[in-house]
Amino acid sequence: MTNENQELRKVGLKVTLPRVKILQILESAETHHLSAEDVYKALLDAGEDVGLATVYRVLTQFESAGLVSRLNFDGGHAVFELSKGDHHDHMVCMVSGQVIEFVDEDIEKLQHAIAERHGFELIDHNLVLYVKPKS
Repeated sequence: MTNENQELRKVGLKVTLPRVKILQILESAETHHLSAEDVYKALLDAGEDVGLATVYRVLTQFESAGLVSRLNFDGGHAVFELSKGDHHDHMVCMVSGQVIEFVDEDIEKLQHAIAERHGFELIDHNLVLYVKPKS
């Protein structure tokens, strides 16, 4: 049994060819952040006969099952990344569109302190910094 089959079964999804192919694309992508259109194009390039509607449906199923996270960056363009169980934040270059993942313990501590100062407990967060190259 392949790794993809195990992952799908583990989250309660039936193993189908489109699901396996889409999971393989997400796992092997050079960039960790792919749009549904990126996945669809990769399927077409690989000679797979999977429609764009199927790609959207499978990515939504993966998100519900916790296999991927959907990120909505500025401009409303959603991208997906595999959920690895580790927390990280993102920087998006407004010039190139590059997405950079980072972890900063000082930022993490500060966010918890801010929530605490306002009488809350931080449960989760999504931090995105929009950047451009220095002039």
